[in-house]
Amino acid sequence: MAAMATSPHSLLLKNPNRPSYTHLLKNPTTSTVANGLHLTSSRPRKHISITCVTTQIQDRPPSNSTPQSEDRVFNFAAGPATLPESVLKKAESELYNWRGSGMSVMEMSHRGKEFLSIIQKAESDLRTLLDIPSDYAVLFLQGGATTQFAALPLNLCKPNDAVDYMVTGSWSDKSLKEAQKYCKPNVIWSGKSEKYTKIPSFDGLDQNPDAKYLHICANETIHGVEFKNYPTPKNANGLLVADMSSNFCSKPVDVTKFGLIYAGAQKNVGPSGVTIVIIRKDLIGYAQEITPVMLDYKIHAENNSLYNTPPCYCIYMCGLVFEDLLEQGGLKEIEKKNMKKAGILYDAIDESNGFYRCPVEKSVRSLMNVPFTLEKSELEAEFVKEAAKEKMLQLKGHRSVGGIRASIYNAMPLAGVEKLVAFMKDFQARHA
Repeated sequence: MAAMATSPHSLLLKNPNRPSYTHLLKNPTTSTVANGLHLTSSRPRKHISITCVTTQIQDRPPSNSTPQSEDRVFNFAAGPATLPESVLKKAESELYNWRGSGMSVMEMSHRGKEFLSIIQKAESDLRTLLDIPSDYAVLFLQGGATTQFAALPLNLCKPNDAVDYMVTGSWSDKSLKEAQKYCKPNVIWSGKSEKYTKIPSFDGLDQNPDAKYLHICANETIHGVEFKNYPTPKNANGLLVADMSSNFCSKPVDVTKFGLIYAGAQKNVGPSGVTIVIIRKDLIGYAQEITPVMLDYKIHAENNSLYNTPPCYCIYMCGLVFEDLLEQGGLKEIEKKNMKKAGILYDAIDESNGFYRCPVEKSVRSLMNVPFTLEKSELEAEFVKEAAKEKMLQLKGHRSVGGIRASIYNAMPLAGVEKLVAFMKDFQARHA
């Protein structure tokens, strides 16, 4: 990170009186800090160490440690999103002949010893990163998080069972609508009338004690709303379920607070094509009779995610990312970096005298997806166009909401955010 701190744009960013997020880095061990940001300490557990077969893994510098290569753009896409440059180079070096095996990961049997070592190590490293207890299964599935919108009710409840949903954005709304086909979901809170810019106090939620689970979307990719802490489910089973697609592995999470966590990989931990499900084992085995075999968690758990041919190369890529996150010091260190990046960008927005505006309530602003608009909306297309000329791509807001959106996932280096902020200040100076 030291190399990035001396970028040509860094002098434009110095602000000794900066409020908001940056001061939170001074006390990263607290469980709840100002502005609603939440850090969760993890309990130490012993994990089995699994080593891939064949040759030794080559050493490589952790991502974010060196500036972006000149031939690379800064990709602010919401997903598929930017991947760590060191991971891409590692994958490139192993593409043709994986560690002396004589074949690519794309070619090897998913039941062979080579791929078994890959998927087992990926799971082991993920368990270490998130401190996942042994009474939880880790599944590598296909179909994206959207497929899980149906898999959840099919596996966790019967057709007439009630479930509670908090609707904080487009993705939780879509999950609700899918669940209506397979159970009786109840909306206990919706932010639609306020254009999904906040999260309510949990104390006032009218939860159904007979609900099978309470569902949330931990980070709304489109609207930029993120849970900084989590509601306590008041249903008889005490089950909290979360779609964590766009902030998965961006910070520590106490997995034991959840009955099930699911996440599409294409934001923070890999390419599109693999979806990760972390489920408490006692919840497995109760699927409705109509559940397709490919949506039955029991089938996948019993077969260690190898019931059919899995997305082998995508799982391999996730494994490389997990290694990289561990090399950086784990998720506490990753969260510090994400807070710093988000702090710089949100401060630039808030200090622009209204030229840039973020609609999201400050206490629940996402560290991953930063939406904002320009005071002069007619300039937004020009902003995106000029940024692209400066090798900053995919800044156009989601088609459903418009504006600008910068997705600054784990793999977005600090230099990318610094360059964006410097561009924003220059653009404002020319157009204000």
